[in-house]
Amino acid sequence: MEEVLQRVKSQPLPRHVAIIMDGNGRWAETRGLPRLEGHRAGSESVRSVTRMARKLGVQALTLYAFSAQNWNRPTDEVAALMDLLCEFLKSERTEILEKGIRLHAIGELDRLPRFVRDPLEALRRESSDNREMVLTLALSYGGREELVQVISQLSVRMAQGEFAQGLKEEDVEAALWTRGLPPLDLIIRTSGEQRISNFLLWQMAYAELVFTQEPWPDFREQAFLNCVAEFQLRERRFGLTTTQLK
Repeated sequence: MEEVLQRVKSQPLPRHVAIIMDGNGRWAETRGLPRLEGHRAGSESVRSVTRMARKLGVQALTLYAFSAQNWNRPTDEVAALMDLLCEFLKSERTEILEKGIRLHAIGELDRLPRFVRDPLEALRRESSDNREMVLTLALSYGGREELVQVISQLSVRMAQGEFAQGLKEEDVEAALWTRGLPPLDLIIRTSGEQRISNFLLWQMAYAELVFTQEPWPDFREQAFLNCVAEFQLRERRFGLTTTQLK
């Protein structure tokens, strides 16, 4: 793995990587285990991938941890996921602070239970000055939900007389939950599914997409390196032609 790591580090890196962490439940079910055990195993993948992203020098890592639609799952599974999230925030606090990682969160955070929100907000405050990497947890997050709040916010400001010269793309960017993060370069989805699932719909406009067969609990350092290496093989034209780029 060290050889692959050095080869990947020698090439241009994605500034911002986002991951749809799919397959925890199916991973557990194929092993005859409760779905919760898949989520628990997935927590270890979060640790491994976060460490590797920081080691590589990725500026921002965003993880789709809990969608707005996940609230519709069975009550006991949702409760267990909230417990795991709280456990993760407490267990990773020391490493996040010591490794210079800034914790961020996006989504309808007021829907989270208080026992999750309190340690989440505390760690966000404690790590706010860290500069090594931004780790963003998308919690109670939906891309459509984000765009609805952007439209609502901007429409109020327009009614108050702002944007007299017309709304610009950067005005929308500044109203997104991801404002301040680098442009999204790479989206990874695990477990073989090939869809976006309401994730970062505005931000993904020119992101490269990589879909992998590994379920999230099996997705560790090597798998992450492979996805970044795949990204480095892509020609990113942003609407131009290959000739123009050259």
